[in-house]
Amino acid sequence: MSRVDDLIAEHAPSGVEFRTLGDIARFVRGNGMPKTDLVDEGVGAIHYGQIYTRYGVWATETISFVAPETAMKLAKAQPGDIIITNTSENVEDVGKAVAWLGAEPIVTGGHATVIQHDLDPKYLAYWFQSESFSVQKRGLATGTKVIDVSARQLAKVRLPVPPIEVQREIVGILDKFTRLEAELEAELEAELKARRRQFGHYRDTLLAADGDAPVVALGEVADFKYGYTDKAAATGSHRFLRITDITPRGKLSPEAPKYVDVDASAEEYVARPGDIFMARTGATFGKTMLFESAEPAVYASFLIRIRFKAGTLLPAFYWHFAQSNAYWDQANALVSTGGQPQFNANVLKHIKVPLPSIDRQERVTALLDRFDALANSLSSGLPAEIYARRKQFAYYRDMLLTFEEAVA
Repeated sequence: MSRVDDLIAEHAPSGVEFRTLGDIARFVRGNGMPKTDLVDEGVGAIHYGQIYTRYGVWATETISFVAPETAMKLAKAQPGDIIITNTSENVEDVGKAVAWLGAEPIVTGGHATVIQHDLDPKYLAYWFQSESFSVQKRGLATGTKVIDVSARQLAKVRLPVPPIEVQREIVGILDKFTRLEAELEAELEAELKARRRQFGHYRDTLLAADGDAPVVALGEVADFKYGYTDKAAATGSHRFLRITDITPRGKLSPEAPKYVDVDASAEEYVARPGDIFMARTGATFGKTMLFESAEPAVYASFLIRIRFKAGTLLPAFYWHFAQSNAYWDQANALVSTGGQPQFNANVLKHIKVPLPSIDRQERVTALLDRFDALANSLSSGLPAEIYARRKQFAYYRDMLLTFEEAVA
């Protein structure tokens, strides 16, 4: 930061001026432009929802476009302008900004405001990520279910306005941090994908290793039962297991549990530890979960319960098989794709599954459990590493954007 300090000492020896955003900028509130207006070519357009999910601090190209006649009715953003969101479901996200650095003007719509200014556009966009802005917007936000920070409220925000030389130096440093962060995230994601592929290969090899083991249809060794129909609630006597409770890893999610009240008449739907549940419809068809909890639970009608006949398949062995390519190749070939994908019990019973001895199933399961735990720790550790790097970046960004205010 010595270069920044040197520039401040040279160009702002008495401290940095602070101004309200309303004093240094002009606001153009967006209107209209529902997602149905977006097309594949035409005038570049940034929808407010895309700012949350598709854009970083700045952009030189738009993801979407609108027809020229539609663009004429919308708020224009010139190169160098900031587009900032005015509404969100939570106060943490509201006020996310993107600097438009493309060569041509673009448009934006409702729930967004164009900020026209004379600052370095990246400097201003980075400042909108700072803790200083976050603290101020919390005091200005209104609403409960929908949080709003209007253009009128944004005008009250105070921000440091260092000399342009300082702004550009800070932008250069933060751009470098941003590139390093993106490179690190890409490396970590690539590492995670490689480990998952490695585990998948190891799992498939183990499950197919015993060439002498018979292969049977699932219907020969298992019984199937559709689930219980009821409306999920926040409380109840039993947890209500739903498709959405199955994590991408095929485990029971601890997040957002739902419940139902059931009596003895629903005993046949009560889950037991070791039960297998499979999603039978929708985009998640075939996804399979091993139920390992002791908490009272019943399962919903879009799930199929699979229970194995004594001495045939161990539930944990089958669960590993249901994550394998050997399983998914069959599931994708057997699923009904007319409209909503359907993978019912009549189809499921035809899945071919290896049936090695119980001893071998136990050995294979133990090995795959250990490998799965290792892969899961990596899956948890890499996002934690990414989070730590983002926190580090935020710390240095806030340091760079913190100044001693000039005495009036």
